[in-house]
Amino acid sequence: MKETAYQWIDEKEKDIIEWSDKVWEFAELGLLEYKTSEYLSKIAEDNGFYVERGVAEQPTAFVAEWETGEGPCIGILGELDALAGLSQKAVPWKEPIKEGAPGHGCGHNIYGAGAVAAGIALKTTMEENNIPGTIKIYGCPAEETLVGKVWMVRHDLFDGVDAVLAHHPGSSNTAGTGSSNAMNSFKVHFHGRTAHSAGDPENGISALDAIELMSNGVNFMREHIIEKARVHYIHEEAGGQPNVVPAYARTWYYVRAPERSQVEEIYQWVLDIVKGANLMARTTSELEFLTGCYNKLPNKVLADLVVEQMREIGAPTHTEEELAFADKMAETIDIDKKMNSLQKSNRPGWEELRDVHFDERVLDDYREGMVGAGSTDVSDVSWVTPTIEFSTTCCMLGTPGHSWQYVAQNGMSIGHKGLIFSTKVHAATALELLTKPDLLQSVKDEWQERLRGREYKPPIPLDLKPPLDQLKKKA
Repeated sequence: MKETAYQWIDEKEKDIIEWSDKVWEFAELGLLEYKTSEYLSKIAEDNGFYVERGVAEQPTAFVAEWETGEGPCIGILGELDALAGLSQKAVPWKEPIKEGAPGHGCGHNIYGAGAVAAGIALKTTMEENNIPGTIKIYGCPAEETLVGKVWMVRHDLFDGVDAVLAHHPGSSNTAGTGSSNAMNSFKVHFHGRTAHSAGDPENGISALDAIELMSNGVNFMREHIIEKARVHYIHEEAGGQPNVVPAYARTWYYVRAPERSQVEEIYQWVLDIVKGANLMARTTSELEFLTGCYNKLPNKVLADLVVEQMREIGAPTHTEEELAFADKMAETIDIDKKMNSLQKSNRPGWEELRDVHFDERVLDDYREGMVGAGSTDVSDVSWVTPTIEFSTTCCMLGTPGHSWQYVAQNGMSIGHKGLIFSTKVHAATALELLTKPDLLQSVKDEWQERLRGREYKPPIPLDLKPPLDQLKKKA
């Protein structure tokens, strides 16, 4: 049964790599992935999937569905967006394709193409082996700004899905039960009144003063929130020149914490600080809520199942040419930072990896109970259906996330190997879930246990629209 899927993937390997490389070339920012979305959804459509485009109020979001008979429904997530300013050729030194243009610094070219390929491999296998069930491929925009899947969940696009699989390129072959931080992203617009800073300051109301007072309040707040919470901010606009009291200023904040409830508590405190800043500076303000997301609900049954499939398939190894590429790229990676990141991640045997470029092992879950510092909208999916996000080795150890080094490797054979491996892992895991009802029930039982009776409530206001123009200036 699985051999049917593996054979299809092997026969279509060049095509799958071409799909990934084409998306790598498109490198479009969040909610602007028009070429990427059309390209991948057309591939699914041409292979017998019914495609609904422009779902969840997002022009580039799509769901491709195929079903045969009554059986489980398995979802596969595919992400689409690139990152600003990371244009890079597939070479081991920094050389942009176009200076300042976007690049796939998080490997979403592999994420998206692999999801489509896995879905088609599953369809082929289910047809040949008379396996009933439904496959849904989700084309998810704007993960980097935590938009796509939050709106897709709000629009109930995962209703009726029994389990969801997701693959993120990384430097290890594993699936884990670590979580991620919940988050709110929002801006505050302060309004005051202009005046001459030297000649008439008493008639000015400084919006910049309000921002600084807010920042001071938040920084005093830090001592009294939980240690694992994070509050980041930038000031996007703070006036034009020093001799004019700024009538307008704008600041952008993230609030992160291990649990959604903790984010809400800290967020409300920040809003109280905004009120205080307005009172002190005599300004007014407007809140612009951008997005929010949940912490990830892990699933050990799914994680163990994925690792089992990885071992059955066998992880790829690397050629002399790829090792030579890595030797050259290693000159651009700080060895101490590499070792610190390996230790921080709790990777087994990290001490022995100083002079190793690629982790070719299949690793058991080594992040149980850990909370990753970042945030992802995959987490929101995990609150409405059992979800696993696994990784395969698509880059060398020590590769910084969101970097030109990441872009380069995901556009050549190093990333391609992780792509093909992940496609097989997707297919094998889904086939296990489609054909073993007791296993799927165990996955669902664990999910219910981890929910502990809690219900998912959308972290975004019900009338909030996706920020479709947010990244247009950076495209």
